Amino acid sequence: MPPVERRPDTDDSPAGGRPAPSADWWRDAVFYQVYVRSFADGNGDGVGDLIGIRSRLGHLAELGVDALWITPFYPSPMADHGYDVADPRDVEPVFGDLAEFDALLAEAHALGIRVTIDLVPNHTSDHHEWFQAALAAGPGSAERARYLFRDGRGAEPPNNWPSVFGGPAWTRVPDGQWYLHIFAPEQPDLDFTNPEVIADLEETMRFWLDRGVDGFRIDVAHGMAKPDGLPDMVPMEDTGLLDDHGPGDKRFDQDGVHAVHRRIRSVLDQYPGTMAVGEVWVSDDARLAQYVREDELQLAFNFKLLTADWSAEALRPAITHSLAAVARTPAPACWVLSNHDRPRHVTRYGGGELGLRRARAAALLQLALPGAVYVYNGDELGMPDVDLPDEALQDPIWERSGHAERGRDAGRVPVPWSGTGPSYGFSSSPATWLPMPEGWGGLTVEAQAADPSSMQSLYRAALALRRSAKAFGGEELEWLPAPDGCLAFRRPDGLVCLVNMSAAAVPLPEGRVLLASAPVGEGLLPADSAVWLTA
Repeated sequence: MPPVERRPDTDDSPAGGRPAPSADWWRDAVFYQVYVRSFADGNGDGVGDLIGIRSRLGHLAELGVDALWITPFYPSPMADHGYDVADPRDVEPVFGDLAEFDALLAEAHALGIRVTIDLVPNHTSDHHEWFQAALAAGPGSAERARYLFRDGRGAEPPNNWPSVFGGPAWTRVPDGQWYLHIFAPEQPDLDFTNPEVIADLEETMRFWLDRGVDGFRIDVAHGMAKPDGLPDMVPMEDTGLLDDHGPGDKRFDQDGVHAVHRRIRSVLDQYPGTMAVGEVWVSDDARLAQYVREDELQLAFNFKLLTADWSAEALRPAITHSLAAVARTPAPACWVLSNHDRPRHVTRYGGGELGLRRARAAALLQLALPGAVYVYNGDELGMPDVDLPDEALQDPIWERSGHAERGRDAGRVPVPWSGTGPSYGFSSSPATWLPMPEGWGGLTVEAQAADPSSMQSLYRAALALRRSAKAFGGEELEWLPAPDGCLAFRRPDGLVCLVNMSAAAVPLPEGRVLLASAPVGEGLLPADSAVWLTA
């Protein structure tokens, strides 16, 4: 397939500079998440890096994505694979250096691809110079005031909060105080009531914006504020470790977090054409809407699509609630099917040929919806989760849970690019940071590029249509009558999407078929398939 024509508003960007500003480019953009360690290895050490990303930008341009989200590549001891940041204004040597990042940014911009990067404000690494100074300075010091150090209750922690990664959310230091870490002990939480903390975040943002990045994904965007006095969660059994962090969970979604997002927005507004999307795990539509008010974030992930089962009864409410959450805000909806923290949807939908067939249909569903879309690296290949041996697991959840939970590594296995055996062109070394399975030769980018019926070819065709077809205009949808077990909706400018999640083929609606996830002979849409039509 020839390279996809880029949108006019991203043409002719200056080398090394940001593409020319355009009004709200992100409203209907397709973002591609690059999990750095697993995308492409450019130096042969078995770990993905910035050189590797640069070497594969052509694939992303041909795929037709508008922007990248690159996961943390900052200096880190890698207790949580980069989400424990020791220095937010530099590059981890495993991944490259600042010059390599600048080259990646310039080449992506030259291809009309914007670049957004992860911002990790809630916590630092325990190797961060601030935390090391806090340990040395002792109780009551200005250095400790940047974090959440507290005295305990005798031999017990200051409160009963659990860590998301298992075990208590507190670790005791030798002088007897405890520090809060909502995640791993190597990730101490910052205190955002401290002016130094918010000022440092703004300095980090300006450092990368001045280099030309187009925006940020805000990690744990619902987590920077803590309630006064850090009270216990009562009762503990009602809060659990739920993904949507309900109202009893005092670790997240506190009202004070919105002051932080207003400061983030105030910096972005000084750099035209930049944006931020928040990782916001809240289930209530009204609470989610607060994160995308006029003076806060431009986008917020709504994870209802990602967590819904493969059924019309689950997916229609997920879509309805996602649209309702942003209906009275300036923001569009933001659709996600997979990411580095969740099982891949091929596996969630049943695995094997069944999961792949459903994932093909889900791709057309996601890309037909109004708003912004995030695609996780490997989605376009139909990558499944991998059943890794115990000794290969590296996610801190594995150890923190006492080996009760396997963690997130199954969805982080490196992307296969070419060849018939590990490491499938990911690296010049057969040994990769997570092992790649045998039998993936047909899953590679190279193999799928030559197959017009492949998942990759489906994504390329869908993204090209999404960009060029007038039928995709407007930010609303109208639900249409549909057979049992099916969803059907129309976009304002004419696109009709029908998704068949029933066990039998159903008749196609009237209209011209633009694209289908499976053959649609004799006017029928097969089970577990989707189709786009227009008048």
